[in-house]
Amino acid sequence: MNSNNLKEHVDNIPTKSNQISRRQFIKLTATGTIVAGLTQNRLLSATTKRPPNIVFIMADDLGYGHLSCYGQEKFQTPNIDRLAAEGMKFTQYYAGYTVCAPSRSVLMTGLHHGHTPVRSNSGSSSLLESETTVAQVLKKAGYVTGGFGKWGLGLENMPGAPSKKGFDEFYGFYHQVHAHFYYPYWIWHNDQKLMLNGNDHKFDQYVDDVLHEKVMDFIRASAKKRQPFFCYIPSIIPHVELAVPEDSVKPFRGKFPKKTIKDPRPGYIGSDDAYAVYAGMISRLDRNVGEITALLKQLNIDKNTIVFFTSDNGPQSGPWQPLRDFFKGAGPLKGSKASLYEGGIRVPFIARWFGRIEPGSINKHIGCFQDMMPTLAQLAGAKPTQNDGISIVPTLLGKKRRQKKHEYLYWGTAATRAVRMGKWKAVKPGKKNDWELYDLSKDIGETNNLASANPDVMGKMKKYASEAFVPNRKQIGGKWPHISEYVRGERVDKLEKKK
Repeated sequence: MNSNNLKEHVDNIPTKSNQISRRQFIKLTATGTIVAGLTQNRLLSATTKRPPNIVFIMADDLGYGHLSCYGQEKFQTPNIDRLAAEGMKFTQYYAGYTVCAPSRSVLMTGLHHGHTPVRSNSGSSSLLESETTVAQVLKKAGYVTGGFGKWGLGLENMPGAPSKKGFDEFYGFYHQVHAHFYYPYWIWHNDQKLMLNGNDHKFDQYVDDVLHEKVMDFIRASAKKRQPFFCYIPSIIPHVELAVPEDSVKPFRGKFPKKTIKDPRPGYIGSDDAYAVYAGMISRLDRNVGEITALLKQLNIDKNTIVFFTSDNGPQSGPWQPLRDFFKGAGPLKGSKASLYEGGIRVPFIARWFGRIEPGSINKHIGCFQDMMPTLAQLAGAKPTQNDGISIVPTLLGKKRRQKKHEYLYWGTAATRAVRMGKWKAVKPGKKNDWELYDLSKDIGETNNLASANPDVMGKMKKYASEAFVPNRKQIGGKWPHISEYVRGERVDKLEKKK
């Protein structure tokens, strides 16, 4: 790959969008292939001989208001805050969908929710061989690739398994139910089971700590190679069950009112001090982020590593609604996980790249997870597959006038839908519900429904929703597992006795 000046590269960003029309998508899906859409870009600055390393950290069910740099007041997240202070904080960035697997499918494939292959949260739906991930794009461009955490896009014996989707190394969980537990007795390492000694009948190894050490090992090993690396960290924190080692809970004991939250799922862990435990979980994630950034500096690779931080959807509700309410986990937003209101899909999004991204910058650019396919490909000087995204590299590098914008963003099924167009947000919250329309520039909390007063806007939103949604292909997947496949000990023994 030839070395080009970074400014020259940005000034020559293609002016045409790489988004797929409904007609194009149907045609491509019918042939079973997704073809390359953009000519290859090259991103090598005059001061580096290779494209940047990419570290992409994604929390699980972390809401827009859970970080102190986004307004959290009851506890602090100093390491993630530092990441924002040293980079760019986005205030209008969106997850791929309201729940785990579809959101990850949008992120990995670059196809929005109306096109992306995995749209259900069944836990075992799989990508097909013909469906390409950003990890495959980066690997083809010469990146070493590693994943650590929740996958959710194919089990070990399916075409969507991480080892078949571009990852040289993957530690963690392929089925989402497996990722519900912080003390499983085993996890996957590629296609082999890695046993976690002490977790068969005790709580000895906190799985996120195990995965964090694997992340650190991967970064150390990758730094010694002459290749750039992609480190994907889909953490399971702070998804419930409520569990974290006591050293993370202790600072919050007595700080908050004691609150008992029992997990209604048989065999899952609840807490009699839920606020303290939950704050401890997020604090542990923040600590891990700090250790990762410290390692990058120690290895002298931080200046050529771009770090992203985000969440897969909004905060947990249902039986855990008290957590959302007490910590104001969605900030000023309406709704939670599984909701198409802003609280379910607008997420924290931070990017840091020393010397490239302006420190302490706050950006209102409207983007979504599908943008990561063209963005990471452009950073790597790679050719992305056809996608619905728009690269945000111009925004990251302060080239605002060069940044293309989405005509609209879309999420939804045949029954529930949402469209974002500029300042407008339309929501159809249920099959029997009417469309609602909000002006987010004045009403971020979606309290004043303006649908009847703006028929022209509403007509355009319905048109976008209709053209964006393509019926999903047939899903392939496995059975819903019993928790005894992943955890052992007293909680499983009690379930067995009840049979």
